[in-house]
Amino acid sequence: MLFRPPVLTSPEIQVIESIAKAKETISFATNERRWVGLLRRNAFARAIRGSNSIEGYNVTVEDAIAAAVGDQPADASPQLFQVIAGYRNAMTYALQLSDDPHFVYEEGLIRALHFMIMNYDLAKSPGKWRPGPIFVRNDDRGEIVYEGPEAEQVPKLMGEFVESLKAKDSLPVVVRAAMAHLNLVMIHPFSDGNGRMARCLQTLVLAREKILHPWFCSIEEYLGANSADYYKILAETGEGKWNPKNNTRAWIRFCLTAHYRQGETLLRRQRMMSRLWGELESQMKKHKLPERMMGALIDAAMGLHVRNATYRAWAEVSDNLASRDLKILVDAGFLEPKGDRRGRSYIASVSLSKVASQFRERGPIPDPFIEVGQTKLF
Repeated sequence: MLFRPPVLTSPEIQVIESIAKAKETISFATNERRWVGLLRRNAFARAIRGSNSIEGYNVTVEDAIAAAVGDQPADASPQLFQVIAGYRNAMTYALQLSDDPHFVYEEGLIRALHFMIMNYDLAKSPGKWRPGPIFVRNDDRGEIVYEGPEAEQVPKLMGEFVESLKAKDSLPVVVRAAMAHLNLVMIHPFSDGNGRMARCLQTLVLAREKILHPWFCSIEEYLGANSADYYKILAETGEGKWNPKNNTRAWIRFCLTAHYRQGETLLRRQRMMSRLWGELESQMKKHKLPERMMGALIDAAMGLHVRNATYRAWAEVSDNLASRDLKILVDAGFLEPKGDRRGRSYIASVSLSKVASQFRERGPIPDPFIEVGQTKLF
């Protein structure tokens, strides 16, 4: 027996409808826009960073972007970057499967994704079901907060779990994906990496439905930014051990809130990037600068450190030409250099930051369940 979704009530249905409208808006807004590649790359990098940060593997957004484009990190240690790169590989493969006409959920797929995530530490038996008991410990309090089902149950439970992924039902995909996440993390079938595996699988379930471009469907950035609440709701749902009869409504509401707020975050970034592109395009024409430089300006205006390698990947230019372009942008007053040689990066100048501040939307994103019955955000 696995955890089951709750019978959806009017508040959940209304929030799901709001999420669907947001997805439609994002899909329309990102259709064939010149800056979509930047938005997609950044969304992917933030998802990688968010999921790993939950486990205590923290890197900068810039190093996450470096991982996303296959570059080397500037700040992260080689060991830490192996962790990030492993998750990048698993997520990339999961997203590649989003439009595979021969796709089938199977245990081998879950094992393979887990191996990609954990192959930096073969002592953790990546790709293999755990051989014994497993406990989740709260290091701050020094106590065990969750005990997974007995190892002997894992093969049977995972067989049932895979069948549940294959099953056809009328549940909204955001609910089915949330239940896939919950059941995998509660079975805890691996010796380590169960949380990352569950979040990667949730993204795969969402991507397969094509409700949004696969690179924009993840809620991992939100989960990483709200990891305390994430752990709390999992603890409350499981109540310390494998309790598949427990009510899952609070978990579903948490995930729906994540989708709602992540959707609004993407919309804010999309609107800012679109307006920035238009404004900066006119300024670049005055300076007679080529359009390929726009990637560096947008990244800097969005608050990122621009590196030669990430600009080079975006603009598809040589190392030397990338260096020259960035120097031209510094001389033109758009960027400011930081650091030397390999560690050099570029940030927005005061004037570019002022331009960006005009288009940045601020303020918290409301709880959708408080908004139900009131004016909708989307």
